[in-house]
Amino acid sequence: MDHLWSPWRYRYVTSGSERRGCIFCEMLAGSNDEESLILHRAADCFIVLNRFPYTSGHLMVVPNEHVASLEECPEQPLQNMILLAKKLESQLKSVYRCPGLNMGFNIGECAGAGVAQHLHFHILPRWPGDANFMTAVGETRVLPEDLATTYSRLKPFWS
Repeated sequence: MDHLWSPWRYRYVTSGSERRGCIFCEMLAGSNDEESLILHRAADCFIVLNRFPYTSGHLMVVPNEHVASLEECPEQPLQNMILLAKKLESQLKSVYRCPGLNMGFNIGECAGAGVAQHLHFHILPRWPGDANFMTAVGETRVLPEDLATTYSRLKPFWS
């Protein structure tokens, strides 16, 4: 039997019951953007790497205001989130040479939102054949780079 080790996931699978506050609000209140994986802070939203990505380059655009849905979010942050997503589209295509992207909101826990209480917009690079046998049969994703590398590749666009 083969084993795939992903020790970085241990913190994720064991931290659910420990968290008391909102992870996005905690990131925003922090002062170490590299540690929090925040690439960019705008006036009313921010861009952050997904700490538990589906693919390399998996980003999220998050409103600063703690709201759970589109209908609760003021119009200006929503507009700015989409404008940032537009910039990220060209950056991810350039850096990762991906011919496609998945983009979207998961609103509510039953819709797949890992942080259901704070709205966030996902952006993930996609390539032909990236749902290979590891994903389809082994229910495992293999990421070719660590988060520090992803951060260093994308941060120059926002410095």
